[in-house]
Amino acid sequence: MTDTFAYVGNADSNDISVFKMAESGEMTLVQTAAFTGVEKPGSSTPLAITPDRRVLVAGVRSQPFLAVSFAIDPRTGQLSHIGNGPLADSMANIAFDRGGKFLFSASYGGNKVALNPLQASGVVGEPKQVIPTGLNAHAVLPSPDNRFVFATNLGSDQVLAFAFDATAGTLTPNDPPVIKAPEKSGPRHFVFHPNGKFVYLVHELNGDVAAFAYEARSGAWDEIQRTTALPEGFSGKDSGQKPWAADIHITPDGRFLYASERTTNTLTGYKVDGTSGRLTTIGSVPTEKQPRGFHIDPSGRYLAAVGEMSDSMTVYAIDQSSGALARLKSYPTGKKPNWVEFLSLP
Repeated sequence: MTDTFAYVGNADSNDISVFKMAESGEMTLVQTAAFTGVEKPGSSTPLAITPDRRVLVAGVRSQPFLAVSFAIDPRTGQLSHIGNGPLADSMANIAFDRGGKFLFSASYGGNKVALNPLQASGVVGEPKQVIPTGLNAHAVLPSPDNRFVFATNLGSDQVLAFAFDATAGTLTPNDPPVIKAPEKSGPRHFVFHPNGKFVYLVHELNGDVAAFAYEARSGAWDEIQRTTALPEGFSGKDSGQKPWAADIHITPDGRFLYASERTTNTLTGYKVDGTSGRLTTIGSVPTEKQPRGFHIDPSGRYLAAVGEMSDSMTVYAIDQSSGALARLKSYPTGKKPNWVEFLSLP
């Protein structure tokens, strides 16, 4: 039997809420894991889990900038602190390479990306590479085949492309090295389709969601569609409110995509055409206040969204035919929750 756990990073309480999820989607808080050796809260708490599901790393965005490593108990899903390693700056986003040997990180305020080795102990080692970027690096992810790494630059309206040598653990600019986004769109987070043929990118400043064809041999992105994460009827120009999109995730089977938007406190869903990569909007639902982070469980049946301003997490059932979200229940978390990771353990 498989057990599924949700890990919620809480910035202001400097901890991780660990929930066990039942078949029904019901959540039970089983642990609150504190950040050992961390005194001050940071602005957010990015999380990453190694591909072998043995280690969870949390990025601390207050000085000294740390990667806090926890061992994941394979039976209970609970966390035990292993040790802390150095990060090159305040990192908004962290992600492991597909082999689990290197940790990539992106610094919004420091305008850089970095690469750190993960030591055998599970502790993150000294930065091996620190690479200056355009303004406001925000997300960093390897390609599905681990040959390329991409990093958004929210303030420079671009995505940087790197070739990745997984043996040496080095990044070099790809050719071409930049994928341009529309001016003042603010490219923020992105996900690959499970089939490896498409990429979906949410833009913070205009609420756009863009679909790209992905060329695995060259690492090239070719835009095929642009839609929005804003709910129907959004009248920001009238009210003075601006779009403030945040996160984006796709179901493991690649049939449905979701994006969060913080000004309207909503989640918008899309049906994904697996052949063309194109999106059809399902609709928007209200969610937690300031939904900076959310995720989809490995079965593709549930979505959990957290609200930075509501200190809680709402779980939704995903309709398996339409992709529509049905609210199940809300749960208290730590303070300023902003990141969700799911993990299934056999």
